[in-house]
Amino acid sequence: MVVTNKQYCQPEIWGGLECTINRVENDFFDQLQEGGYYSRPAVNQIVDLGIKKLRFPVLWEMHQPQLDTPIDWRWTEQQLTFFKKKDIDIIAGLVHHGSGPTFTNLLDDQFPYLLADFAKQVATKFPHIRYYTPVNEPLTTARFSGLYGIWYPHQKNDEAFVRMLLIQLKAIVLSMQEIRKINPLAQLVQTEDLGKTYSTPLLRYQADLENTRRWLTYDLLCGKLDKNHMLWNYFKQFGISDKELTFFLDNPCVPNVFGFNHYVTSERYLDENLSLYPAATHGGNEIQRYADVEAARVAVKEETGIKVLLKEAWERYHSPMALTEVHLHCHREEQLRWFKYVLNACTELRQSGVNLVAITSWALLGSFGWNKLLTKPNGDYEPGAFDLRGNEPRATALASFIKRLTRQTATNHHLTAAAGWWQRGTRLLYGQPQGVARPEEACSGTPPILIIGKRGTLGKAFAKACTERAISYKLLSRQDCDITKPHTIEQVIEQYNPWAIINAAGYVRVDEAESDQERCFSENGLGPFNLAKACKHHQIQFATFSSDLVFDGEKKRPYVESDATNALNVYGRSKEFCETLVLETNPDSLMIRTSAFFGPDDEYNFLHWVEQNLVNGREVPVANDIFISPTYVPDLVHVTLDLLIDEEKGIWHLANKGSISWADLAYRAAVKRGLVSTYIKAVPARSLNYAAARPLYTVLGTEKGHLLPSLSDALNRYFREQKFHAAVID
Repeated sequence: MVVTNKQYCQPEIWGGLECTINRVENDFFDQLQEGGYYSRPAVNQIVDLGIKKLRFPVLWEMHQPQLDTPIDWRWTEQQLTFFKKKDIDIIAGLVHHGSGPTFTNLLDDQFPYLLADFAKQVATKFPHIRYYTPVNEPLTTARFSGLYGIWYPHQKNDEAFVRMLLIQLKAIVLSMQEIRKINPLAQLVQTEDLGKTYSTPLLRYQADLENTRRWLTYDLLCGKLDKNHMLWNYFKQFGISDKELTFFLDNPCVPNVFGFNHYVTSERYLDENLSLYPAATHGGNEIQRYADVEAARVAVKEETGIKVLLKEAWERYHSPMALTEVHLHCHREEQLRWFKYVLNACTELRQSGVNLVAITSWALLGSFGWNKLLTKPNGDYEPGAFDLRGNEPRATALASFIKRLTRQTATNHHLTAAAGWWQRGTRLLYGQPQGVARPEEACSGTPPILIIGKRGTLGKAFAKACTERAISYKLLSRQDCDITKPHTIEQVIEQYNPWAIINAAGYVRVDEAESDQERCFSENGLGPFNLAKACKHHQIQFATFSSDLVFDGEKKRPYVESDATNALNVYGRSKEFCETLVLETNPDSLMIRTSAFFGPDDEYNFLHWVEQNLVNGREVPVANDIFISPTYVPDLVHVTLDLLIDEEKGIWHLANKGSISWADLAYRAAVKRGLVSTYIKAVPARSLNYAAARPLYTVLGTEKGHLLPSLSDALNRYFREQKFHAAVID
């Protein structure tokens, strides 16, 4: 019978923690350690989501780093006891993208027996655990460790790949056998990446191999790989014996839940036309070279996507399934769109009779270093339902969305009405010119953001970011909305019905403000106050901007949000006035303190001024005793939008992490552009005769987490992107 009640058909919502302890040579990279989870586990926040099950690490490498040594269970026992009391079922992961402790590895014939012994100890210690994933994604791990040589033990051949796969799968079988001796009701939730390979006609043979090989984890565990299987001889040609293969026929270990992990990058496209693709995508087999790219970036002629793949899995196994990793490293609204996209696909499949039991919000606490494939330290952090970059885990919009789903309240978010980037025409990078985001893709008909400040650097940057992100917006000038006049604000709110207003306008001339105090206070204080008041009345989110110049510079170490202000000049006092008025009037307002803008689309920033003067042989007098934290405008606007979508409020410091003097910033520009720096005159600030007093130190730190990349990273991108921009203008 096909169920038609959509709410009834919605799958359960599970959660999971990215918990890889990955080995590269003799270095181990521990995700939970990098995120500080061992010292601040965020258990209350996870429970508050309302999820039914949690993929939780009981990792071999962490608990038994040395063979035949007592295991310290205290931390894990504390965690599992807490979740048990909260009625959250644990899916215990024993190895997650790893090669085990140092006393074994993926090519060790004893690996299966050693892991099975550890599994026995876990089941003995925690007999209430019913669900297990002894080894996560064995096929994927065998690829990275055996075919690509990226992870330990760093092999690059098919023989190593197939042996690593079989060793991991045997470990799963033996582990479940030991676990079920203690808990006969224990269930196997076996995870593996669910992808598919598409190709040009010439490379169909390679795509066919990949599309058959992707099922190996499940085919072997289910006892389906016999002599009639397409890949029986594939194993045989690499020295695998009949005995090694028939082990799985004699010991079938059919998963109770087929857990599929799926990402935008899981679907691939192969093309022999190398000239169409960057060199980094080039690879090949023993027969020919080809490019391997994300299928989402190519106009693939056949149907793609998670719904197609899940249908194929259902038709192959007809067993309970779950999406055990649903995560996207992107802007906040795209995370919402991805989760909703997957949820809709799974709900539709359940309506058609597919037994798809759950989808899993993966990396609830985010993940570290996947941009470097977990091979090097200091990789990028990707937030999940929570952001760990502050003193406490901070719930994002995704967490709020999941709460609504688990409580079966409203499941729509206005930003999910637009197609995700993987569905829009602008996704295409190969085979045709790169697309330019079109306003009609920005979800017309849904409430927009009103951006005040049409002619300014910040307003234009917000408009550009919203266009790229398919967020509906209206960019307004002073003529469209004079924020010093409350009735004009009411008019535009009535006209556009926005969900948020961003005030990117204001008085910005620091020295002129000394003789233009009334106008400065009106534009920087009264205008934002009027907007904040109107937003509170209409229950609209509001964001506006303050400055590092609210501080007097006496601290000599980075200022954080709770530090007292004491502006030295009129401009700074106007921003102090703004902060007080806005936050007293509307405490839900988002107040962003920032500093010293620079961006690729702005010809009026300090770096551009330095470059133009050096090119023309003009002297560049700059202060060598004023220290600031410059802010790259694209980073600022994207993070501000994320915070707005997260419904954050209060004062936030947003600046690229780091400090520099104006003089050193000028020298950096000269070096990057290959310009003669002798025209730079580094002098004390007092000799520049500023009309407005300048604090000597206004570097912005934060107690809420550094959300922008480092200053060095931002400057590198600026010089690269600004150069491209200049070339386009020419």
